[in-house]
Amino acid sequence: MESNLLEQLSSFDAWKRISALQTLAQTTAFPAETSAMNMHVHSFFSYNGEGWSPSHIAYELKKMGLYGAALCDFDVIQGVEEFLAAGDLLGLRTAASFESRVFFPEYADKEINSPGEPGVLYFMGSGFVDGKRAADFQAQLEQSHARNRALIARVNAALPGCQLSYEKDVLPLTPDKNATERHIVRGYYDLAIKEQGDEAKAAAFWAKVFNADAAELAAKSANAMNDYLRSKLMKKGGLGYEQPTESTFPPIDQVIALIKSCRALPDTAWLDGSLPGEADPKAQLECLVAKGIEMVNIIPDRNWNFKDPEKKAVKVKALNEYVAAANELNLPIIVGTECNKPGQRKVDDFDSDALKPLLPDFTRGANVLFGHTTLLRYADYSYSDQRAKDEFPCRKARNDFFAAVGALPVPPAKIRQALADENDSEKNLDFIRNAAKKGAWL
Repeated sequence: MESNLLEQLSSFDAWKRISALQTLAQTTAFPAETSAMNMHVHSFFSYNGEGWSPSHIAYELKKMGLYGAALCDFDVIQGVEEFLAAGDLLGLRTAASFESRVFFPEYADKEINSPGEPGVLYFMGSGFVDGKRAADFQAQLEQSHARNRALIARVNAALPGCQLSYEKDVLPLTPDKNATERHIVRGYYDLAIKEQGDEAKAAAFWAKVFNADAAELAAKSANAMNDYLRSKLMKKGGLGYEQPTESTFPPIDQVIALIKSCRALPDTAWLDGSLPGEADPKAQLECLVAKGIEMVNIIPDRNWNFKDPEKKAVKVKALNEYVAAANELNLPIIVGTECNKPGQRKVDDFDSDALKPLLPDFTRGANVLFGHTTLLRYADYSYSDQRAKDEFPCRKARNDFFAAVGALPVPPAKIRQALADENDSEKNLDFIRNAAKKGAWL
């Protein structure tokens, strides 16, 4: 019964997902809430390692007892409403972001957080509350489609025995035609097996292409083989790789304006401090704050989880320096694991020696985002609006207010309905303020 419902939970049919989640919400005994969170999770609207939908993500993270979670899909916001509705149903604090790559002209000559690609910055917008502005992201998506088609054309030209079709082999892997590099890799992986006859013959095919050992490739798991193909086909030095230029990705100022027009929070991403563009976190963040960023995002696992103690020490030092720089500027910090590879951890190890001291910073950042989401949904009040900045000229005070709202539990159904029925944003704002002061819904 549960396995069938879990399958439906990631169906491309939205009604099947909703029905399955409603049943599971009523029949599952969820654990007590922990202090852990995951504020960066991709769904199948971009690429999830397990093929999970926004509803499926919310259900699995609620089963893990998470404090809260944030969806983060690449180039699209189609999953926003589904994820927030799933959080309401399950009693899980939720928020929604989108991720993209932009061109950062002030750092045009430096590698930042996209290795080998000077000027290219992984960037986010956080705190979307509906998908009504999805059409405004169409330009981002069309640019992504153009890059994908060009990439496939270059790889196909180098692989006469394996001709991938974007329309027939790649787009059907997605529920809403938002294909990523990982979908393209999966397409080549599956196509080679289909055309060669089995996995062993496909491994022999790839071994010939890359002058590699066939037995070694055959021994790789599907996940490892997909990673291998991604590095050999698409990443720097790969068969289909093309060095990006200033016109390959949208300019950062354009994307910031788009995010702000949705009343969401422009949110920069941090890699690990190893590249020149991240060598001076404070200088980088000051430049980005001047452009209008409101938050920062970190994927902690790649900043501390290493067997080599010397490497770990270097990475942790860089992580702490970045957190200190963000704190000095009172920028909220959100963290997560991405979940865009099969088997990837679903939650960070916040008990680790590197992350435990930083958990209060990460919790505060999550609460700011949860608070913004609640206030924008029910009181027409956004962290990034001028009204909030006028009311709280000091960013720290603004953070404190939004975090107090975000620390509240998910509003019970009766409270949500009352806020929706009131249809008076000022009364709702006063109601939420009072709840935040008391630390409980009235």
